[in-house]
Amino acid sequence: MSDRPPLPPPQAAEILAEFEKGWRKELRRAVPVKDRMKIGRRTMPERAAGERNKDFAEVNLGLGPEEAMLEARRCLDCAKPACVTGCPVRIDIPSFVKLVERGEFAAAAAKVREANSLPAVCGRVCPQETQCEEVCHLRKATGVAVAIGNLERFVSDFERLEGSSVFPACAPPSGRKAAVVGAGPAGLTVAGELARRGHEVTVFEALHEAGGVLVYGIPEFRLPKSILVAEVAYLERLGVKFRMNFIVGKTATVEDLFADGYGAVFIGTGAGLPNFMDIPGENLVGVYSANEYLTRSNLMRAYDFPRYDTPVSPGRRAVVVGGGNVAMDSVRTAKRLGAEEALIVYRRSRAEMPARIEEVHHAEEEGIQFHFLTVPTRYIGDERGRVRAMECLRMELGEPDASGRRRPVPVPGSEFTTEVDLVVCAIGQSPNPLIPQTTPGLEVGKWGTIVVDARTMATSLPGVYAGGDIVRGGATVILAMGDARVAAAEMDKYLRR
Repeated sequence: MSDRPPLPPPQAAEILAEFEKGWRKELRRAVPVKDRMKIGRRTMPERAAGERNKDFAEVNLGLGPEEAMLEARRCLDCAKPACVTGCPVRIDIPSFVKLVERGEFAAAAAKVREANSLPAVCGRVCPQETQCEEVCHLRKATGVAVAIGNLERFVSDFERLEGSSVFPACAPPSGRKAAVVGAGPAGLTVAGELARRGHEVTVFEALHEAGGVLVYGIPEFRLPKSILVAEVAYLERLGVKFRMNFIVGKTATVEDLFADGYGAVFIGTGAGLPNFMDIPGENLVGVYSANEYLTRSNLMRAYDFPRYDTPVSPGRRAVVVGGGNVAMDSVRTAKRLGAEEALIVYRRSRAEMPARIEEVHHAEEEGIQFHFLTVPTRYIGDERGRVRAMECLRMELGEPDASGRRRPVPVPGSEFTTEVDLVVCAIGQSPNPLIPQTTPGLEVGKWGTIVVDARTMATSLPGVYAGGDIVRGGATVILAMGDARVAAAEMDKYLRR
């Protein structure tokens, strides 16, 4: 599935029309390209590492108005903006950035919301450096992209804090109903898109709070829960209904939803089943999956002790196995919950780590230790069945594997044992099999993912669509949202047949 297909002709025409507006031409004439290229990228202010690693308050503090306007001035306002194709949800990035340059922050936020139902979320957790910013023409010219993500965060925060939300024009009621299964980033995006198109939308969520991975997986210091609450409230004001504690596949099946009058169904249940290494000792007390550990810390609010007395072991020497963003979230959480030492154990080198550069940098600043080219082989327990040590094996890098990264190869005779009292396994997740198991005729792939037509996100069943991690396996929030926008457009067509 290509993540960067070309823009559809209607959207390309709209972006060109915005580019040709008089105020945009005046803005381009006001500051020559060579002068824009001389402006340095504005640095996002952040809390000091020695202070922030003791609590769960947000690390990044956001740009101020003057800094945001100066950063926006760096944008070259390209006639053929590659940044838009680099964005999975296809935000008209130059238009919103130029509005920031003019100081029209509310209008900029409204422009972002035309394509993005969760801008304050994406401004915080989206890997812009490998998407819109990676293909920025300024980056190609100077080596440093426009800080698109920081600007998205700025305008969305301005909208929320100033109460300047501009609701998009919604189509007249269609009289049709759509069901969305899962209130994660994909489900929330589909819900917002379909509500704007005039359909009656109900989101069915198994948990007691909306957000999916955004609420149970991403820590408060990266994504404050108040941000997510505000984004969900925005959708409710658009008319989206939420039914919580509703497990599709148990409370009701997909077939039941159609029988209840829903004309189309979107499945966005994510990848919530943890993967383990299948080594001895994984059932010891103190060995967690990242899913359980982060759910206890975030959704169950262990971070807000003593208001919430959630049982979670703080650990004295906490080890997180893995090298992705989930591993970074877990190890930084362990540090904040009181671990004297918090370590990452990763079987490849630093260069192969899939985690965002920013997250690794923040972890290092906060005192997290990294042990590369190391893999656990066994967990050792005490007489009470609690983990007390971990046997490991040194690795070296061999030839690249299917992922393009060099494959780790064991170093003979390099075994060693190290003391631990908390282990978090963060080596990936698998899709939840409940809906495939209870939905006859729904085609499933080798790894339990739902098979879809990449052009439409349609499944093997008429009227059933899917997107996000249930289709891709573990991926990013913004890719899930990109799938959701495609699915919503196709569901709209299906509902109006």
